[in-house]
Amino acid sequence: MEPAELDSPQLQALLADMVDTLHDYGGIGLAAPQIGEPLRLAIIEIDGGPTRYGELAPLPLTVFINPVIEVLDPATAGYWEGCLSVPGLRGFVERPQSVRIQYTNLIGAEEAMELKGFPATVFQHEFDHLDGKLFVDRIQDTRLLAFEQEFERYHL
Repeated sequence: MEPAELDSPQLQALLADMVDTLHDYGGIGLAAPQIGEPLRLAIIEIDGGPTRYGELAPLPLTVFINPVIEVLDPATAGYWEGCLSVPGLRGFVERPQSVRIQYTNLIGAEEAMELKGFPATVFQHEFDHLDGKLFVDRIQDTRLLAFEQEFERYHL
């Protein structure tokens, strides 16, 4: 995405649509390719507080343009992931738990952040969409893929 596009009405409309979709479906992240837009753009919003993944720090709605992930430590942890692109399924995915994200923000400035634990997983999950990958592509043991009803019954 070029800097001149950042304040375009088309991008603003796309972002409004993405935010509506994210909130309507109760997600914490959404990538442009998930709604048919071939852009390296994702939004993430974490409410924070206690969750089944532990206590999470809030992250206000943030737009990530052309993000790049650098793994800082290859040690992994696994979480049961779900996705708006694959409704009704959960799968256990192991990912590195210490990453650095570099991205462009909505005003064209370069930014970076380091993430650990579950937030690192969230970002990797969302940014995978920018490369055409889904969480089901990362599952190492397909016995750890379940319909949500099974997941809630046997894994919560």
